[in-house]
Amino acid sequence: MNSNLPPVIDCHVHPFLGDATNTSWFPGTDTPEQFASEMRRAGISQWCGAPVRRTPEPVVGDLLDINQEMLALWDVFGDAYIPAATVHPAFLEESCAALVALHARGVRWIGELVAYISGYKTYDSPAMRQILDLAQDLGMVVNIHPFDLAEIDRLCADFPRLPIVVAHPSSGKEGIVTRFELMARRANAHLDLSGSGVFRWGMLRAGIDRVGPDRFLFGTDFPICNPALLLQGVLFEHLSDMELEAVLGGNFRRLVGDETE
Repeated sequence: MNSNLPPVIDCHVHPFLGDATNTSWFPGTDTPEQFASEMRRAGISQWCGAPVRRTPEPVVGDLLDINQEMLALWDVFGDAYIPAATVHPAFLEESCAALVALHARGVRWIGELVAYISGYKTYDSPAMRQILDLAQDLGMVVNIHPFDLAEIDRLCADFPRLPIVVAHPSSGKEGIVTRFELMARRANAHLDLSGSGVFRWGMLRAGIDRVGPDRFLFGTDFPICNPALLLQGVLFEHLSDMELEAVLGGNFRRLVGDETE
């Protein structure tokens, strides 16, 4: 690993305490300690993201449990972990209360929100709009796994002070370019590089040439995806030192209001 790299922040992971929220497809990352070891082995200094649990018929206890698990992981990982809240439109009152309480504890990131795993179908619902309005007022950031970029476009337009981070660049050229077009239209639209897209050579350079370096964030989707592979994909792009620093951590720190190294 290049020792001259700036500190690398992974904005998109799914940490876990037990089997219910372990998203790893294969054995080898079975405990939080193994999770942290693999992150560091890949060269990643800090990681951010919420546990996820497949809940086709969710109850409010699922929401409460996931946020409690996140807080427990904060204790386990310490400063290496940047905590992320979970919300759910079926539980409006509880979601808003969670955001207020977690914001008071220093949490600034929400998500990744994954509707299809969490038992709902749209982010553009009256309840979710109330949650996003609160997130905007609190100065938080939301990371969303999109179904429909037109839906994300509407949310970006209607919540212009809310940074919305689209998860995953997509693996096809049309999907990647459509994301760049969204970012060109909406100044609050960002893209995390997790999961897919970076293996398309030149993709990140093309995106930065289109909208600038300030709205791309490094992410991996670990433990589903290989974090070292994704980091090397970013490093192999033709980026300046300034662009690399922005993508690998500077943009994340700015969004959450932390300009320190």
